[in-house]
Parts: sequence; C-alpha cells; structure tokens
Amino acid sequence: MRRKLAFCTSAAAIALLSSAQAAAAAGAADKGALVEEVLVTGTKRTTALQDTPVAITAISSATLEQEHVNTVADVTRLVPSFAATTEGDHGVITMTMRGIGNDSAKTEYADPEVALFIDGIYTPRAEGASSLLFDLDAVEVLRGPQGTLWGRNSTVGAVNMQTAKPVLGDSFGNIMVGGGSYGRVGARGAVNIPVSDNFAIRIAFAKEQHDGYVKYQTPKLPSIASQQAAYVAGGGTLATFKPINAGNFVQAGPRYGAQDQAAVRLSALYKPSDALSWNVSYEYFQDRGTPGMNLMQQPRAGEDFWSALIDTAPYLHRDVHAFRSNLSWDLSDKIALSYIAGFTRFDGSSDFDQDGGAHSPTSFATGATYQEDRTNNSRYTNFSHEVSLKSKGENTVDWILGLYYASEDNSIRFDIPIFNGTKEGTVGWQGSFIQPKETVRSKAVFGQATWHMSDRFRLTGGLRYTDDQRANKGGTNNAWAYNAAVPQVPLDPGTNPLTSPSFTTYQHNDGKYSDAKTTWLGRADFDVTHDFLIYASVSSGYKSGGLQDGGVPYGPETLINYEIGTKMTLLDGRMTFNNALYYEDFQDFQFSAPVTFAGGNRGLATSNADGAKVKGFESEITFRPTANDTFQVAAAFLNTKLGKLLAGSNDYSNLAACPDKSISNPCMDVTGHKLPHAPNAAFQVVYQHDFALPNGGTFSPRISSHFETASWLSVFNDGAGDKQKAYHRTDLNLVYRAPGDTPWSIELFAQNLEDGRIRTNAGVTSDNIYTSQYLAPRTVGANLKVDF
Repeated sequence: MRRKLAFCTSAAAIALLSSAQAAAAAGAADKGALVEEVLVTGTKRTTALQDTPVAITAISSATLEQEHVNTVADVTRLVPSFAATTEGDHGVITMTMRGIGNDSAKTEYADPEVALFIDGIYTPRAEGASSLLFDLDAVEVLRGPQGTLWGRNSTVGAVNMQTAKPVLGDSFGNIMVGGGSYGRVGARGAVNIPVSDNFAIRIAFAKEQHDGYVKYQTPKLPSIASQQAAYVAGGGTLATFKPINAGNFVQAGPRYGAQDQAAVRLSALYKPSDALSWNVSYEYFQDRGTPGMNLMQQPRAGEDFWSALIDTAPYLHRDVHAFRSNLSWDLSDKIALSYIAGFTRFDGSSDFDQDGGAHSPTSFATGATYQEDRTNNSRYTNFSHEVSLKSKGENTVDWILGLYYASEDNSIRFDIPIFNGTKEGTVGWQGSFIQPKETVRSKAVFGQATWHMSDRFRLTGGLRYTDDQRANKGGTNNAWAYNAAVPQVPLDPGTNPLTSPSFTTYQHNDGKYSDAKTTWLGRADFDVTHDFLIYASVSSGYKSGGLQDGGVPYGPETLINYEIGTKMTLLDGRMTFNNALYYEDFQDFQFSAPVTFAGGNRGLATSNADGAKVKGFESEITFRPTANDTFQVAAAFLNTKLGKLLAGSNDYSNLAACPDKSISNPCMDVTGHKLPHAPNAAFQVVYQHDFALPNGGTFSPRISSHFETASWLSVFNDGAGDKQKAYHRTDLNLVYRAPGDTPWSIELFAQNLEDGRIRTNAGVTSDNIYTSQYLAPRTVGANLKVDF
C-alpha cells in the first residue's frame, strides 16, 4: 500500500510538473503568476523560506482567514505530519508531530513534545493551545527538533504564531462579522493608530460563539419492578431501594461542544530611532464555551449520533492574561541585541461527564457508572526572559548567542466522583487531587553559528545547555475513606478532603526533581543552483523529566533527528517544491495514563518507554500557472514503531489483566505497535481561482481537500474502535471582493462538506463499548468584511 501511495504521489508530482511546464510555455510573459516570496523567522533571523534549510510551513494571515483557523487544531490540517487531539476532561488540545506526541500532556506538570510560541514566547501548558487565534501576521510550523534556538520542549517541533504589529505613519483597519450553522455568531477586527512619528498602537478583538453539537438524550428508564429486581440482584434490599431520579439527567442548557470565546489585544510600537524598536502587547482571552464530549461510536438504537445520555452538565470558565515584550536594538552595523520577555496567567475551572452515558442505569445503584471529572480551580503563571546577541549583515560567520530563563508556578484541584448506577447510588471511588504549588525553573544558554565556506556552501553548528528544576510542595491525593458513618454523596467543590472524615490522604506528592541536558545541531546546506537548495542535518531534542503522583520521578526523553531536504523554485518563480526525508530515534518516551493502583486508588502514572523509531517523508508544492490560479499540495508519509512498553490505562478497560502488580487496571505489552495519530500517508490539496469581474471586483472560489490513511488513536492499537479509518474532508469558500477605495468582501463557506465522523481519540469500557471525540460536523456560514 505504501509503495502504491508513494508511486501515486511521484506520478502526481510528475504530472504537475509536466502541466506546469506547458502552462509556463503558454504564458511565460505573465509576471503576476510568480509565487510570492515568504519570509520566516525559524532561525531567529528573517530569511526567505526558500533559502532556509529547515522544514518549515509558513501560513499567511490571508490563508488563516480563508481556512477559518480559530485554534491550533485548525492549523494541523494545513501542515504535513501534524495532528491535534481534543481532550474533554481538561478541555485542552494536545499536539502530535511526525508521530511523536502525548495525549495525556494536559495537566499542571505534563509537558508537550511540540512547543507553542506566541511572538517567540513559550506557552507551556496545554490550555494555551485552545486559545482563540486572531489578528495574526503568520503561523510558522517548524518540524524536527528545535532544541538549540527554540529550547523548551520542542522535542519534535515548534509552532510560532506571530501577531500583527502596529505600523508607523499609517491609519487603517478592518472589521468582519458573520453567522452560520449551530447558531454561530462571529466578529473580529483591528485598527492601526499612528500616535506620532515614532509611536503607534494597534487594537484587535475577536468573538466567536456557536451552540454545542451534542444533543441531550431523554433517559429511557426501566419499570420500577425491573429497577427493584436489578437492585436486589446487585446486593441491595427493597428497604433501601429508591427509583431512578430522571432529574439527574441533563435535558436543557448549554450543550457539549459549544464555543463562546472572546479576546482583545492592545499592541504598541515605539521606535525612537532606526536602530531601536520596542513592541509590547497585552492580551486578554476569555472562554465560556463547553468541552467536547465522548460519543458512543455505535449509538444506542433510536438515538442520534451527535447525542449522549448526560448526567453532568458541561462547564468551562477560563481567563488568560498575557503580557509580551520584544526589544530590538542594533548596537552597530554588525551586532544586534534582542530582549524578549513574557508573562501569562491562566485561571480556569471546568466540569465534564467522563462516563459519557455509555451505559444506561438498571437501577439507581446498578447497570451504569456516574463519573464526573471536575477542575474546581486551576491557576498557571509563567514568566520567561530571553536575551540574545547576533551578527548582522553579510559575514563569513553568522552567529547568535543567548541566555534564557523561565519560571512557572502552578496550582490545581481536580475532583473525580465515581458512583455505581447514578449519582444517588453507592460510591465506586472518588478522589480529590490537590496541588497547591507545582513549580518549574528552567535556565539555558545557547549559541549557533553558520560558516559561509563559499557563496554556495554553508556549515551550521549549535549547542544549548538547559538546566531544569521542578518541585511539588504540599500536593496530596485524597480518596473516599469508605466510612460507614458518613452518607455516600458525590464530592462537592466546597468540601475540604484534607479535613473531611469522608476522605483520607493516600499519597503525598512533595518532591524535587532536577535535570540538565545539552542539545545540539549540525547542518550543511548547498546551493546547487540559485533556485535549488539541498541540506542535511542531524539534531537533538529534549524534554525534561519531572514528578508524578506520589512525588515519584520520571526521566527525561530525548530525540535525535537525521534529515535531508531540498527546496526548489521552478518555472521562473511560478512553482516552489520543498521536500524533507527524515529518521527519528526517540528514546525514553514519557507515556502517561490514568491508572488504578493496587490498593484501588487512582492517579496519573508516567513511565519511560524504550522509545520509538520513526521514518518519514514530507513534500510541499505551490504552483501558480497564471496570475489568477493557485494550486498547493502537501504530502506526508510516516512509518512508526514503538519500543518496549507495558502500558495500562483506565480509558481502555477491555485489556487483559496486568502482570505489573503495582497497578490493578488492565494493561498490554505494546512493544512494536504503531504510534497514535500517525497515518501512513496524508495529503492536503488546495486550489483557488480569481475571476476578474466587469465592475472591477473579483470572485474567488477556493477548495481545500484533506485525505489521510487509517491511523491508530492510542498506543494500544486496540482494534477498529481504536482507529480512525481512512477519510477525506473537503472545505469550500466563495469570496466576492468589491472594488473601490473602501473595499468590502462577502464570503460563503462550508467546512467538512462530507459531514464525516472523524475521531480524534478513543476509549473503551470493559464490555467493549467504544467512545470517541470527533471533529466538528458539517458547518456552513457567511462573513462580511470591510477594510478601511
């Protein structure tokens, strides 16, 4: 199959080149058909994409708007070897790149393998990936380890989102409003205000909301006699029997899968001289939507697919404040100083129906499980500072030296009440995880130099030394004490488990962890011709170890990436054709999963697997046969193999009994399995044509189609329910742009035209009922935009 796919891709590329040559011959005089030069900052310098020997996908602000990119999860559709997974219990998005990721990197201490940056400032927690994207100049996705220049947790790649900056001496702005299916209402805009010759501000805002996709099912309750029989068969007596309370099931209010997000950003640029500029910004983000929901892959008879039997109402309440500063100072014609600083504070709480209504209760205490996953409160604060010196202009050796410091102070209380039958049944287990102070301190020194050995040949070397310190102070895990003298009721947010007779502390999480690592880069690149660059590199990535429940440490993970790439500009600038072939040696992969310990209590356990081996190939083509036509193709091929790992998870209750006696939940030897979210092949094809209209306006239809082969949703590779089958998804938008000095445009769009059911994760009960979260169903809408 892989050979056939590779052959098809090669054949398509040859056909595309052949047709491109014909088009070029027919319209060589059409100067407007050139592919626009793209500038990137992946090497901490502004360079042309085609001259940068790194696998980078650069997405412009126009493309972000055309593809309706609202979160980083939407970005993944446009980038080879990039995937995102929604995690409902914490309401976050986790990322996977080139087959490497961790779906459980969603807590106050677990770190991602793909680092997320905003204006070069690292965003450490998974909640940052769910923020609303707006008023961006570009998004750059760097594939492969970026441990030398970008640092923290860029084990397998980094995403840098560049916000739009103020412009001196010019007043302009835009505003867009729209609506669509599921009650969607959206608005966003920006205005640039020049205050003086050397000072300007920019104000931007965004608001997006729509109703939830998941309808509430009406409970179909058994007869009282049936309930009594089930209760007695389960060990109860008629004296303690009570009917199922239908009021325990949610029937109204906000649905799961709703969006209600708003953000505003105030940016300022001060440029007192040509040598000195200072960009600062404050951003506020608010989320009042709801989490996604785990849906039964095979709904109960008579029930709609997009529905669930819900006994915990959805809730999401988040506020994020962010300050960012970037000072650039040209000390001379040869040396520049940069100081980048940031502060972020996240406050959030949420409530989630973890059981998903996979079973219907047979009585108030039998036949089903009630499980509520509730974040009572969480606060994550992060400071970071980076100072760098780098060479300027044309030099025999281009160099950069830098210092980095970051600190985090995180706290959270996360409760899990689990009851038999319904929330009025008997306690299955319930616990409260209280982490009042989880800290991270990271220091680094780095340097990189490129030696221009000739006009065509360059050698690059880089080193980064990182020192990480972590601590958990006062953290406890607390469980139901099974005290017969207290009533069996779900844990309330107002209850203090540390003083309540209903609970006992079964783990203290106090501990300290320290680690240090040197990451490195070696690269050679050569200009075969003016329009043909080839490069070869070997680089390393690193993610620190840390502390898990019980204060138990886990080790760091490392990755070495071997890569060969090419970047070509063809047909007199009408086509770009970029490729990367790589091999990843991933060591000590940090696998995290919710588990049940031998004593019956629960926690999140992290263990270091032997690692994984990943081989892959990526290709990106942009072709403009005429000034009115744009054709883009992105392709990725992956082959992954997991190293030795005995893995268990409460999310996969159908596995066999585990030989590891420290945990009581089922587990599986997953050695040699495929990594999750890593299809053997994936393709993205985009075509746009601009029609010039007699009135001077333009009409631009654009179609985007994504196809990928089947992929596993976990390391367990647990049958059809643990897999997303091969699928294709098509998005369409139609834009009319009016002529004139104050142009306006109207857009009609449809996403997921096929209305495909595309899974992003999976779980399974002990009796093999599989549940998954899904990408959004088909949506349609319209937007009106005015530029001024």
